[in-house]
Amino acid sequence: MLKEFKKFISKGNVVDLAVGVIIGGAFGKIVSSLVDDILMPIIGIIIGGVDFSNLSIKVGGAKIAYGMFIQNVIDFLIIAFCVFLFIKLINKLSHIAKIEDKNENKENQVENELTVLKEIREELKKNNKKIKK
Repeated sequence: MLKEFKKFISKGNVVDLAVGVIIGGAFGKIVSSLVDDILMPIIGIIIGGVDFSNLSIKVGGAKIAYGMFIQNVIDFLIIAFCVFLFIKLINKLSHIAKIEDKNENKENQVENELTVLKEIREELKKNNKKIKK
């Protein structure tokens, strides 16, 4: 089991995942600040000066802060949209790279075919000269 864990942890995917988690955490803080400090005040002004972070209901001795829930939902939607755009960009770049590789392979194939055809032509010329003699 220890060997399997060591093999798993040494794979490149785990390192990539760790980097993704760290960058995702930092990105989440940026988006939270965007939502808390910029978007929510603007949305609050638009809907009549409501501060979402203070929206709550008291039920008995408990305080249900549904305003924070609304804020977290908006955070999630913004993060999901940004990830969607990022994935879309990566897919587009990946598609472009595949097309370029395909075109390069076709060019190499054409060059190889031309080389073979030239060699055949030279052989035919040699054989033709031998036959004429």
